[in-house]
Amino acid sequence: MSQSLTHSKTKLAAATDGSPQQYLTFSLGGEVFALGILNVKEIIEFGNVTEIPMMPAFIRGVINLRGAVVPVIDLSARFGGAASTVSRRTCIIIVELNDGDERQDLGVIVDAVNEVLEIPRAEIEPPPTFGAKIRADFIQGMGKVEGRFVIILNVDRVLSTEEITMLASMSSNGTGNDEE
Repeated sequence: MSQSLTHSKTKLAAATDGSPQQYLTFSLGGEVFALGILNVKEIIEFGNVTEIPMMPAFIRGVINLRGAVVPVIDLSARFGGAASTVSRRTCIIIVELNDGDERQDLGVIVDAVNEVLEIPRAEIEPPPTFGAKIRADFIQGMGKVEGRFVIILNVDRVLSTEEITMLASMSSNGTGNDEE
């Protein structure tokens, strides 16, 4: 009986595995990236970001989102590049992260939001071990869409509240600003 149950679970996993997943795609520094749509809460126009002193370069500040203070991350700077240049297409994607029992909203600055795409799991390759412009642990996979790759981000790693807090505390202690 347990073999039958195991076989059923395997078939179910295989059926689920082939189902398309929805991703919000956006442009950043000429590359196309994607976030799982279930992590995206909303997309807002780039607006008044209040800078906070002594923060790492990739933390642009905070915004007031309907009375809540939401930290805003510059994704380009987070990936080790230059800070994003704000244009009329620049947006802030509000991402909801689940950290245990707590939920945390973070804003992510991107050059432009493109579209929502369905990418079947069969069309997603594992992340490259080298050669990407960003840390390999930031990449969940490489989605193949119309002959090109879309970099699917691992939201939990890119926006890790533990890592961001640690980097912020290093920066405020004066140990993180040696590069500037």
